[in-house]
Amino acid sequence: MEIFGVVNASPDSLAKFSVVSTEDEAREYGSLLLTQGADHLDVGAQASHGDAAFVAPEQEWQVVEPVLNGLLSLGVDVAIDTWQVETARNALDAGASVLNASDALQSDEMIELAAEREVQVVLPFMLGPDPRHLKHVQGDPVQVMLDWFDLQLERARHWGIRERIVLDPGTGFSPPHWDWSERFEYQKAIYSGLDRLRSFELPVYVPIAWKQTPDRLELVDLVLEQQVEYVRAHIPKQIRERHAALLEGSPLPTSDTWEGYE
Repeated sequence: MEIFGVVNASPDSLAKFSVVSTEDEAREYGSLLLTQGADHLDVGAQASHGDAAFVAPEQEWQVVEPVLNGLLSLGVDVAIDTWQVETARNALDAGASVLNASDALQSDEMIELAAEREVQVVLPFMLGPDPRHLKHVQGDPVQVMLDWFDLQLERARHWGIRERIVLDPGTGFSPPHWDWSERFEYQKAIYSGLDRLRSFELPVYVPIAWKQTPDRLELVDLVLEQQVEYVRAHIPKQIRERHAALLEGSPLPTSDTWEGYE
């Protein structure tokens, strides 16, 4: 399992400990994530939660450019996490090697960009045009997700990029102000059905929760038990420790929360 360590360039991010704004800060924080077990890095400059401000493409690039440059100086693969094609293009031009397409490649411009570049593409399940405008899933969430991927992967095949797709169940996003108890049950259902994504014969990438509560750590362990190829994590050291314990058959208690990540 490989870990994308999360770096945020958006001041609206709820994970304040992961926010950096300069090239030097990015280099220092990215280096810390790598020493704590990350293999790659992921950076975005626009928060997706309902209370975050909308950031225009020009401003998004202005914010993320120095952070991206700092991360690229570390010599590892860096994913650009954006739903705005202008930001994605600028980041790939600058050296980002993974496109975390948080519009789910739904715009012709984004999928055309993905087709132009020989990069890996993270495709998140999404019912809505972008993470800020999502609808609730109705019915069996796993089946809805599978049906959605069927359609989107056929489109990706048409554009010649299917073999470069990595499947993301989209659980890093949610409709605005969704009650956590309902979101927990939804994510638990999705993670319990991750094995059904194997029918597409593509790698699986899952965004890991960072908030330190027993129910969230229950979800973390459920993901790690699925032996997915990639996770996106704010606290890679914790993920490495929990994963190792699961592999040894001695899972850590979900009460084993870490301080400093509230």
